[in-house]
Amino acid sequence: MNILEALDWRYAVREFSPSILEHQTVTTLLDATRKSASSYGLQPYKILLIQSESIRRELLAHSFGQQKVVFCSHLVVFAAQTEIGDLLVDRYIAQCMKTRRQSMSELAGYANHMKAALAAKSDWEKKAWAHQQVYIALGTLLAAAASMLVDSCPMTGFDPKGYDQVLGLAERGLESSVVVALGCRSANDSSANLKKVRFDYDEVVESITA
Repeated sequence: MNILEALDWRYAVREFSPSILEHQTVTTLLDATRKSASSYGLQPYKILLIQSESIRRELLAHSFGQQKVVFCSHLVVFAAQTEIGDLLVDRYIAQCMKTRRQSMSELAGYANHMKAALAAKSDWEKKAWAHQQVYIALGTLLAAAASMLVDSCPMTGFDPKGYDQVLGLAERGLESSVVVALGCRSANDSSANLKKVRFDYDEVVESITA
């Protein structure tokens, strides 16, 4: 199955089967998500795999009745960092030094550029930027899942403050952004048989030539 066929195959699953995904499948999906594009490479978020059934049931109370939070195979919560500034850059620079064997003197200019760019943002802009990076990673997860024929459903229909409280995110400098249920579609999910509705190529893609 090529990428276009995989994306035609995927849809936002409404009801999951009791099937449980293999551990390696989930690990591969989350590792692919870890490798997602991110502005400056800073990755200002955590990817939380919620394996506790009791916690998932607590989250259900803040999920507007979406039972798939409990009954999917695996539940992923993307949480954006709330402190966006020099420490985020310093962490990335340290990783560059470790991975690429670069010196601090080689990276100082880039580090200062990133710090200045972030400092120029308002608190609201920093928060919006962090959540934008989450959505880039979300797209990677959904595409990777489709390519592996793993069903998914991204969800923004939940109470972020409720999730933050259940997961203890505030004290970790995080806030919930988007949730993804993973698993296998149920044979009873009527949405699986619906044709995908998307606007035609020429209605979405414009070629600017001059």
